[in-house]
Amino acid sequence: MASGAKHRATPFAHLERLTDDRGLFEHALLDAPRAEHGYCVDDVARALLVTSWEPNPGPRVEEMTQTYLGFVEAAIARNGEAHNRMDLAGEWTDTPATGDWWGRALWALGVVATHAEQPAHRKRALKAFERAAKQESRDLHAMAFAAIGASEVLTIQPLLAPARRLVYRASAMMPDRRGQAWPWPEARLRYSNGAIPEALIAGGSVLGDREVLVRGLTLLGFLLANETLDGRLSVTGNEGRSPGEEGPLYDQQPVEVAAIAGACARAFDVTGEARWLDGLRLAWEWFLGNNDSETPMIDSVTGAGFDGLMVDGRNENRGAESTLSALRTFQHARRLIGAEMPR
Repeated sequence: MASGAKHRATPFAHLERLTDDRGLFEHALLDAPRAEHGYCVDDVARALLVTSWEPNPGPRVEEMTQTYLGFVEAAIARNGEAHNRMDLAGEWTDTPATGDWWGRALWALGVVATHAEQPAHRKRALKAFERAAKQESRDLHAMAFAAIGASEVLTIQPLLAPARRLVYRASAMMPDRRGQAWPWPEARLRYSNGAIPEALIAGGSVLGDREVLVRGLTLLGFLLANETLDGRLSVTGNEGRSPGEEGPLYDQQPVEVAAIAGACARAFDVTGEARWLDGLRLAWEWFLGNNDSETPMIDSVTGAGFDGLMVDGRNENRGAESTLSALRTFQHARRLIGAEMPR
């Protein structure tokens, strides 16, 4: 392909490099997997989302989906709690619990149960979802992740009680503070913030609850206002953002940008309002270099995402979370704004 040409296929080369026949390596040193650090459900669940959403995935991506699905299934204990970390020998190294990884597992399983092309994958994912949905978490972010997955399941099984309960419980953890100077449900912005309004938008839509839907859209507008500077995304740094804290913050994490992209895509799908495409466009442009350090955050040939945006450039390591954040943002942007991957 000539220099400067573009293509629309998702580049999976780096994700393939991070994947073996057991799961997905969490970390990388530059572009080399750090196998000694093992695997985690947090990232495998993100990977399952990306490969499950890819149109016309091909045999290798289907094989990766099978690997990721098996990993997530195995992580969920009989009582619905979930392991997160596995070592290189294939042994779980933690006690099952309901942290972020549990919520991300439910999110991914909900998507596979609803959207997977293979009926066997849908059936397996729904069974694992119902097992994990016996539990709930005290953490807002974990519940937001779970509620997004539950909202997906409710599109095919609208009366499924565990899914409805997760959506209602998550919404109850996000009180209506519209009209207040700081309407956000937490004292400060933390990480993956876009998942909070996305959970309300998805839940309000599937349950036909306009009040919850509007609350989510309002929070998304607030988030974009706080994370946009001079016509570009300037997202919360890795230490969070307090009320009134202005200016570029570092290190900026690709997962924060991906969460904004996902929430904007969800908002557009639900409302059809073009303003949400503007937020999605800014998220994709952030990866292309329209950011506070004017630095590209994706290798468009391999699909690798860089681990953090710093004041003087980027972290050159290309781990799973950052790679999957870049790929998922591209998938949203390709579907809704016709984005292409530059070469």
